[in-house]
Amino acid sequence: MYEEREGLIQPGESMQELKGKSVFGGIAIGRISVYNKDESTVKRVKIEDTAAEVKRFEEAKETAKEQLQALYEKALVEVGEVNAMIFDVHQMMLDDLDYVEAITHMIENQGINAEYAVATTGDNFSNMFAAMDDDYMKARAADVKDISNRVVKILQGKKDSVLDGDEPVILLADDLAPSETVQLDKSKVLAFVTRHGSTNSHTAILARTMNIPALIGVKFEENVDGKFAIVDGYNGNVYVEPTDDVVKEYESKKQEAEEKKRLLQELKGKENITLDGKKIKLYANIGGVADVASALQNDAEGIGLFRSEFLYLESNTFPTEEEQFQAYKTVAENMAGKKVIIRTLDIGADKQVDYFNLDKEDNPAMGYRAIRICLTQPDIFKTQLRALLRAAVYGNLSIMYPMITSTEEVKKIYEIVAEVEAELKEQEIQYKLPEQGIMIETPAAAVISDLLAPHVDFFSIGTNDLTQYTLALDRQNAKLDDFYNPHHEAILRMIQMVVDNAHKCGKWAGICGELGADATLTEQFVRMGVDELSVAPSMILKLRKIVREMKKVED
Repeated sequence: MYEEREGLIQPGESMQELKGKSVFGGIAIGRISVYNKDESTVKRVKIEDTAAEVKRFEEAKETAKEQLQALYEKALVEVGEVNAMIFDVHQMMLDDLDYVEAITHMIENQGINAEYAVATTGDNFSNMFAAMDDDYMKARAADVKDISNRVVKILQGKKDSVLDGDEPVILLADDLAPSETVQLDKSKVLAFVTRHGSTNSHTAILARTMNIPALIGVKFEENVDGKFAIVDGYNGNVYVEPTDDVVKEYESKKQEAEEKKRLLQELKGKENITLDGKKIKLYANIGGVADVASALQNDAEGIGLFRSEFLYLESNTFPTEEEQFQAYKTVAENMAGKKVIIRTLDIGADKQVDYFNLDKEDNPAMGYRAIRICLTQPDIFKTQLRALLRAAVYGNLSIMYPMITSTEEVKKIYEIVAEVEAELKEQEIQYKLPEQGIMIETPAAAVISDLLAPHVDFFSIGTNDLTQYTLALDRQNAKLDDFYNPHHEAILRMIQMVVDNAHKCGKWAGICGELGADATLTEQFVRMGVDELSVAPSMILKLRKIVREMKKVED
């Protein structure tokens, strides 16, 4: 597997060792790809040969169309025709006569470089669309900006995306935003290594979902790009151009890890039940339709958290009712009657989307986000609810509302749900009112969980936010990692309180935050009476092993 590196390291060449903090264990061996965000400005350059420059533009335009066609075909397989259509639309926009003529006219009449002409035309057309009254035309503003950026990148000789090679790589970056991580071709990432970020960032969560090593806080130079390396996700080390002895050592460790993984596979099809007969449900957290395969592969009993905001993060405009319906329906059908819990829109805080036009906040984690957006912008909320109620017909679907702090919020939600029901009924559109639950991720919700329980069908504890709100620290701030203690007694007491209050009311309570996958707490959670743990697919069999080897009642 690694023969291609033979001869790269000459005798006496020193190995470089980089240190960082592990956010997910494992070993990766491969080549480094350094990702730099494209934040450069397009400069205006005087051109003598305008005909040659127009030809450059035409060639870049054709390359862009080829890229978009490839993206269309990939999306067709992964997310279906409705969601893939955006790449088809973008191809057509590139051939728009007005758009093309504006660019070529600017090059010929002003004698300027193609990059500047494309960027300027993209801005002009985008502003023109944005100023229109028609909502559909307004939505084209982001599209024309996107296609223009694509052509500019081609003209500049820059990469189309975070990853554009054929071979899987160790991805090094300053940091990765949620919107960048969701667009990654996950099959091409061996490991994540970032300079910044925290153990609770979305990059870290994605790494755990993908079951690949991830390190943060690694100080690397740009010249490591393309070099052969090893990432030790257990000890937080990166070895650049490792010696043959180190390679052999880590190839052996990797084989051992693969053997452990193979043994876990033998637990497939077996119940999550303790030695003394206590059952617990082990569900999977997913970010999109494509992750269902991983959930099924790891024998998840259901989906405990479908992060619907990823549909918004992956789009340049608000996903339509039909686009959302197709995504939810596909997941429900693919899970074949198993529970699928879909969390409503959780945009805000560290998950920013340009087209929402959210104001900059000093403390976004405690600001305008999640259910607060939905309740104050009911049109956005209704679109999602319509899609959810329609999709509920096709499987065992449940809805979960995030960032709840009061019974009043729950009542307002149900009023909007009732309006949606009435509209669907009047329009004679097939729907089903599914089970509805809430996330317990604010101390307020935990403390009044006895008051909330009668109004909902279930609780799911979001330990990521519950921890940061309870401990009064920003989980995205790497400087606070040493103070971030998810095992804090206050957190564990709150979890116990929520579980007890749910059970008193005949409701079930689970954990969908990252703490649910903490193997050191699994036994404690079972003994607390937690009914369900929703974790990264890669953790399901590991937790099953712990559950099957323990007793609920200690001897």
